[in-house]
Amino acid sequence: MTAPAPVAVRMTGISKSFGGIRALDNVDFEVLAGEVHALLGGNGAGKSTILKVLNGVHVPEEGEIVVGGNPLAAHTPEAARAAGIAMNFQEMSLIPTLTVAQNIFLTREARDARGMIDDADSVRRAQAIFDMLQVDVDPHALVGDLGAGQKQLTEIAKAISQEARVLILDEPSTALSVSDVERLFVFLRRLKEQGVAIIYVSHRMDEIARISDRATILRNGKHVITAPLAELPIDVMIEHIVGKKSKGLADVARGDATRGEVLLELSDVTGPHKPEQVSFALHRGEVLGLAGLLGSGRSALARVIAGIEPAISGEIAIKGQKVVVRRPADAIAHGIALVPEARATQGIIPAHSVADNMVMSVIGRISPWGMVDRPRVRAIADEMIQRLQVKTASRDHAVSTLSGGNQQKVVIGKWLVTAPEILILDEPTAGIDIGSKAEIIRLVRELAQSGKGVIVISSELSELLTACDRILVMADGRAHQMLDRAELDDPEETDPEHALQAAERRLQIEIQEALSIKEANHG
Repeated sequence: MTAPAPVAVRMTGISKSFGGIRALDNVDFEVLAGEVHALLGGNGAGKSTILKVLNGVHVPEEGEIVVGGNPLAAHTPEAARAAGIAMNFQEMSLIPTLTVAQNIFLTREARDARGMIDDADSVRRAQAIFDMLQVDVDPHALVGDLGAGQKQLTEIAKAISQEARVLILDEPSTALSVSDVERLFVFLRRLKEQGVAIIYVSHRMDEIARISDRATILRNGKHVITAPLAELPIDVMIEHIVGKKSKGLADVARGDATRGEVLLELSDVTGPHKPEQVSFALHRGEVLGLAGLLGSGRSALARVIAGIEPAISGEIAIKGQKVVVRRPADAIAHGIALVPEARATQGIIPAHSVADNMVMSVIGRISPWGMVDRPRVRAIADEMIQRLQVKTASRDHAVSTLSGGNQQKVVIGKWLVTAPEILILDEPTAGIDIGSKAEIIRLVRELAQSGKGVIVISSELSELLTACDRILVMADGRAHQMLDRAELDDPEETDPEHALQAAERRLQIEIQEALSIKEANHG
């Protein structure tokens, strides 16, 4: 009989509050050595809070933490590191002006005989980690020049480099391609064999089912269940997460689009890097999805439309009139708003209040004679908080105290305040639980039905299929094929969940076909 694995982490009776909101309420959490333990729950469930308590970022008001059989010496990041805990944060902690290698070994740099920092040694060690992961990231590159996927891999490498006995991965796959996720899983299984305890947080249920041994589910700051994955099929997990039976996004009613005039039209638009000669039209009242793998040019296309990376050729027209969009202010003036992919660094100022974040996009309009009209700020914030159902104790609380899903609602609200006619959302539900995903998708549908044109970029095909009326498949910066959502349906499939899964398989085939054409052209 196999001896039970030793306990790597035992957290008992952990409680923590922020601004009057109980984020954790007497939570127990235990992880064994040599297991991948999934930590699940909706936004605001307490997942990130309990992990930051374990990592020493937050100090619990009550409770005890034992790591490797020893009580944690102090509630600080230094004490956590000394105990063998390393964490990959969902909100990336990288410094854009440093290289990849410098970020990975920041504060842990090797020194040469003179006591000077040995950057060459950091490069060698960083390259060794990427070789183990079998991913292509240049250790010499500045982090600020990397795409989202490579930044995510750098963050993971930083955590792995600490040779920890407890590795916390908070939404590690959000910006990774399918192939990079597979390589990450191979490496995690190798760490597991070495006795490393891995805490894995993800809202992607298929990943959880494939990589995890056990799961703990939190809801509203309380412990709900801990059980082996074999006892938690996906529908049961979702039921525990949301507190009711659910088929996930299959429960979201799509409704038919009523397409009006063409709001936005692109003709052979090419950007400084990508896209390349992309053409399409977006109608009033519809949701258009952009599908493709990491590097396909979806986000680059959004940045060109929003004036962040101006087009170098081609034409952009708004309501039939050619326009020049060379900077974000031009796009805003033409009724275009972009909700960016990286909400923590590009969408919000975390230390500022909910109200101040909500009005950032219109601060010039509400500052007569250079003085901010505070009553208008409060009125705008209260309206958006109510409209988007933002869960916050007060408009005056810092956005950093909100869950990821509620932070995303603040970012969306900030741009809705500008009354855009064209709204672009880049990965709007990344790192958000299934319940909040459904809320945001319903909001997207409502915005389209109110007469806006909406473009949605998402790596999760089920979201595109639920939210969108048409989907443009992209590869290597080029438009591959425009698909009507109805083309992907199986008319003989009546079960909503099975129908969504069948449509997802068909869309995946189209994406793979686009990739094959790209590789054939490059070959």
